[in-house]
Amino acid sequence: MLNKNLSKAKFLKLTIFLIYMDNVIELQNVAKHYEMGDNIVRALDGVNIKVQKGDFVAIMGPSGSGKSTGMNLVGSLDLPTQGEIYLDGRNIAHLEESQLSQIRGKKIGFIFQSFNLIPNLTAKENVMLPMLFQGLDFQNREEKAQELLKLVDLEDRGDHYPNQLSGGQQQRVAIARSLSNDPEVILADEPTGNLDTKTGEKVMKFLDELNKSGKTIIMVTHDPEVAQKHARTIYWLRDGKIEKVTKRLNTIWRTIK
Repeated sequence: MLNKNLSKAKFLKLTIFLIYMDNVIELQNVAKHYEMGDNIVRALDGVNIKVQKGDFVAIMGPSGSGKSTGMNLVGSLDLPTQGEIYLDGRNIAHLEESQLSQIRGKKIGFIFQSFNLIPNLTAKENVMLPMLFQGLDFQNREEKAQELLKLVDLEDRGDHYPNQLSGGQQQRVAIARSLSNDPEVILADEPTGNLDTKTGEKVMKFLDELNKSGKTIIMVTHDPEVAQKHARTIYWLRDGKIEKVTKRLNTIWRTIK
């Protein structure tokens, strides 16, 4: 029985808050500047991003807006010029690369637009590789890789090399690889950018299913249609700054900042 002072609408908002109150990743006033001769390029200029556990977040913007820089910082692939980056409440902005590498390997799985598969390794070996850096023995790596390839409908392609696979198949291998260490967060950089529409939809379906299973998805994209169809929170970037933040509740998008 609801407290009579608590309306159904307020109860719903409170429930949503309690579900998503845990921030997996948070950027606080983060900037990334590059020196280009006598000029300073402000790729990111004081952005604040919160990624809550279980959310599907899109970082949206045109070319040159700072998306790629934002992805590198969110994924702990780079360090900020200023500001703080928190991963599970821990400030990682000033860690050494060796420490960052261990955190990334356990916490974040990466899916790249260009797939980034190693050409002289088979599909199965590509999926096994991240587990090697976490110290898993060969038999367990092989068994898990086979399970993951089955998950993305490629169990019969494990012995194929990347150049023997279509673009869509390579992207699905990349998805399997991103899951190899069972990360909490999947970071996808333009996951449909090099794919035809039909194959892209299939890849996005896999990401939707991963999100429903509890994975936090962060997708970098320039395509508003893809972002609004699949994400629940969108950060709109332009010229290194966040122009607005929108959130979807059921089928309605609302600007929250």
